[in-house]
Formats: sequence, structure tokens, C-alpha cells
Amino acid sequence: MSGQSTVENSKAKVGPARHMPTRDFVTTINDDGSRYFLHPADVHGFFNRLRRFTGLALIALYLLLPWIPVGGYPAVFLDVGEGRFHFFGHTLAAQDTWLLFFALTGVGFGLFFLTALLGRLWCGYACPQTVFLDHIYRRIERMIDGDAPARRQLDRAPLDAAKAFKRVLKHTLYILVSLAITHLFLAYFVSIPEVWHMMTSAPREHWAAFLFVFIAAGALYFNFAWFREQLCIVICPYGRMQSALSDDHTMTIGYDAQRGEPRGKVGTPNAGDCIDCHRCVQVCPAGIDIRHGMQMECIACTACIDACDEIMRKVKRPAGLIRYDSLAAFRGGRTRWIRPRTILYGVLLVIGICVAAFAFSTVKPANFMVMRMTGAAYFVDRDDVRNQFMVRLLNKRNEPTAFSVTLQGLPAGAQQNGFTEPVVVAPLAEQVAPLVLVVDRKDYKGPFKATLVVEDAAKSFALSRPVEFLGPDARLLEKEDTERGLKR
Repeated sequence: MSGQSTVENSKAKVGPARHMPTRDFVTTINDDGSRYFLHPADVHGFFNRLRRFTGLALIALYLLLPWIPVGGYPAVFLDVGEGRFHFFGHTLAAQDTWLLFFALTGVGFGLFFLTALLGRLWCGYACPQTVFLDHIYRRIERMIDGDAPARRQLDRAPLDAAKAFKRVLKHTLYILVSLAITHLFLAYFVSIPEVWHMMTSAPREHWAAFLFVFIAAGALYFNFAWFREQLCIVICPYGRMQSALSDDHTMTIGYDAQRGEPRGKVGTPNAGDCIDCHRCVQVCPAGIDIRHGMQMECIACTACIDACDEIMRKVKRPAGLIRYDSLAAFRGGRTRWIRPRTILYGVLLVIGICVAAFAFSTVKPANFMVMRMTGAAYFVDRDDVRNQFMVRLLNKRNEPTAFSVTLQGLPAGAQQNGFTEPVVVAPLAEQVAPLVLVVDRKDYKGPFKATLVVEDAAKSFALSRPVEFLGPDARLLEKEDTERGLKR
């Protein structure tokens, strides 16, 4: 029958016997310790289309964010040189970097919660390693070298003009793509026009950026042209964390052994649904056999699901032999979504979101610092006692803003010198100026505390800092004044 012949034709060699995936050895390592290169076959299906859409959307987002202007700046612009960080029209100053703690912990709790529920969804759909490798570099490889059998045949073929041409063309495109990705990454920190200026200038004028781009592009080229899945297996800790974050009720990609075993060709009496075609192994980018159960190398790319479903349709058997499900469900039980692990991670996630929302709500469009000038803490002369401060105003807005600086809670006889009129600060700029607090000697009653308040013209916000006025003991001044014949 046609379905059976198709299945038998799909039963291509997956490599020498020592490369047949097992749970005891890493498939990508030969017996002598050398690298065994994988050539995953193409696959089509629902999950492949979903991953392709998600990956291309993420790549488009990465490409477009530095170009889209929001509030006069790119949508995401991490201006490290000026200490300003622009996110979709909102600007954070260097003093606000403590908020990154909440952003990072929020991502961590979110990843924990997502992993406890749905397994390695991040790895299969959103990880930059997977997105760039599967949707750019492997697309280039398949376009030039052909499908999996053609690539394996090309690897075994002796070097001739045709093979050399394909190798040079492929790796040239790899290098160009790596340079493009790295230049765009640099644009997130210096802007697109500045990157273009650097590119059209001599390397010695921007030698640090020049070195960064080519070192980073070299690392990308090495990773995506040669290292590939080894990064997930050897370097990334997430695969090892998976066992701690998941349990028997976590959704994962698995093989229904109760339905599939014992394996046998179509028509074999008493055989299960698995016809042992190895199609799931051929399409796996990590080189594993999902029928051996959950493994560290699995990145949940879902290629094996689409491949198996395609074979099942051809042999007229129900799809879902390999599917998303929990280990409990594969054993015949039911998946429990609400359990101590998901409750704990969910509570931590909600707490993190609430704390982060409160923290970000405290961010104001300006900031200021008040510092005592170097030198003596206070000065006393014949007429008054004074303290000298330096006030640093920082405008986080993308437009000029007028600020008023006032001292509240001053005792009688105290007056403010400096910042008596509103101060206009340029967009994303700062201004530093002296502020002198003077108390008439005859009104001086000793040290006191006041509050320095900064407001904009529209009084849309107010910032305050305590200020302490220092001075000598009032009784000593009174004694000196009495000796001088002055009345207090």
C-alpha cells in the first residue's frame, strides 16, 4: 500500500550504530571524542508553522525596535554613554537601574512558573539560540546544501569545485548575518545613526566598538556555524534546571509507550502504533530519540510531534503518538494543573509583579541630589551663620522642563540664596548649582532640619530630600554677642 511504502522510504539511515541515540551517551560525540554533526530533516505541521511564525515575529521585533521612534528616541535605546535608558517613551536614569532587579526577578519567576506548567516552552519557541539557528542559519544551510540526505552526502563527498563553492558561499552568508546581528545589537546602545557613522569612519576612531562588533560576530559565527546544539547541552544551565522545576504533571513532549509498544512494521500482528521508522530521530535538532523519555538535550522544539503525526496520517492511525502531555497522563493518569509547585511559583510571580509595579510607579520624570560643599560644615561671621550645598537637578524628560527648588520648614530669620527663580533644564540633561542657606545671627537658635522640595511648573510631581543645617551651640554665640554688646 502507498502509506506503507512511504513509511519504508522514510526509514533513512540515522548514522552508524554507535550514533543511534541512547540515554547513556550524547549523540553528537563520536567514540573517539570528536564531534558528530547532526543534519535534522525538514518537517511540516502545525507546531512547525507556529514556531516559524513565533520565530520570525521575534526576529522582526529585534530588527525593528532600534528603528521605531517613540517620544523622539528609538523604542528601546540603552544609552549607556549618557546614563539614560529609553523604553517605549519612558526614560530611566542611571539612578533608576535598581529597578532592573525587579525586571530580572520577574523574568525568573515567570520562567519558573511557565516551566512548571508547560516545560521548556521558552527553549523551543523564544530562546535566541533556537530562533536564530532554526530560522536564519539553518534556512541558509538548507537553501545552499539541500535537505538532510543531501547535506550528509555533501559532508562525505571529497572536496571539489562545487563543494568548495557551496562551503564558501554558506560561510560567507553566515559571517554577513553574524555581522548584521552584532551591528544591530550595538545600535540598541548607540542608535542606528551612530552605528552608521562608526561604520563609515576609520576603525581607529571607534576602536572599542570595532573590536566589540568583530569579536561578538566571531562568537556568533562560531556558535551557529559549528557549536550549535552543543551550547544547549554543554553551556546552558536551563536543561539541568528542568528536572528541579518540573514534575510528573508538567506538560512536556513525550512518547505514548502504552500505545506505541511493541514496535513493528505496518501489518505486524500484535504490534503497537509505532512502526519504528526513526522519523522522530531524523528531525530532532538535538539528535535524541524521544521514545527514551524526557532527556536533558530536548529543547521542546516539537519537530518530533509533527513528524510522527505526519507518519500516523500516512498509515491511517490516530495522531498523538508523540504529543504534548504530562508524564502522569502518559502513564494513564490525569494532569493536575493546580499543585504545590505551581501555587508557589504563581504566588511568587504575583508578588513580584505587584512589587515591580509599585517600584516602577515611584519613578519620577526628574531626580535631584543635594550635597554639602567640601570644606567647613558651616561658616559663622559677624552677621549670620550659613551652610553651603550643591544641588544637582536631572531632567529625565525628552523636553525642557522648568523646576522650582524651595526649602520648607525654615525657622524665622533663615533664608535661601540660590534657586530663587525656576531653573530650566534641557532635555535629558542636568544642572548643578550652589544653594546657600543663611540664618541671621541674632535669630540663630541652633542646628535644625528642613526639607528641600523640587517641583515642575505644572506641579505634576514633587521630590523632597531632608537637609540638615549645622552650626555651633547657640549659647556660645549668645555669649560672644553679649561680650560684643549686641542684642539677640
